Amino acid sequence: MTHNAYRHLDTLIARYPILAIAREEIARAFEILAASYAAGGQLLVAGNGGSAADAEHIVGELMKSFCLPRPVSTSFREAAEAIDPEMGHALAEGLQQGLPALALSAHTALGTAWNNDCDPALVFAQQVAGYGRPGDVLLAITTSGNSLNVRYAAVAARATGLKVISLTGAPGGKIGALSDVCIHVPATETFKVQELHLPVYHCLCLMLEERFFG
Repeated sequence: MTHNAYRHLDTLIARYPILAIAREEIARAFEILAASYAAGGQLLVAGNGGSAADAEHIVGELMKSFCLPRPVSTSFREAAEAIDPEMGHALAEGLQQGLPALALSAHTALGTAWNNDCDPALVFAQQVAGYGRPGDVLLAITTSGNSLNVRYAAVAARATGLKVISLTGAPGGKIGALSDVCIHVPATETFKVQELHLPVYHCLCLMLEERFFG
């Protein structure tokens, strides 16, 4: 357990006591994500509609500074400046370290080609099978827990050797049985579930940033 990272979980529960029921699952999700990133893994995020927007939001928080500075490594700085002193210096000063993450709904050309030519329910599963590597993590977001394309992605992830974290509403739906950890917030109406998803994934992003850049 990393004390400084877990303080963000304490803050989350203090601000949103309704989420105390999900504390253990959020902690386990963090541990899976931290272990994956420490081993050189990446995060794939799948969701539909508002959950697709959440997927892109999550990627944005992970791939650049959220609340802490993330200077590039000394080795990157030295390599870039050796290639081109002026441009390398600009890169070293301007770039930030990211935690690799992909929102599967953001690949418009691939997604529309797949949906036109193949079974649309398999669109996320195709990307998981193509991008995923053993040790990576799939974050499957579905407010009902039953979205078919997200469940297919979870099966593909498990078959490929990925861990699966699901983020859903009560009582969890069918996605729970396909997940290593299922974080189901205590709400059932879609918009209320989404309102609780945001502080959960913000907390996870804060915890990961603290773990790797704190």
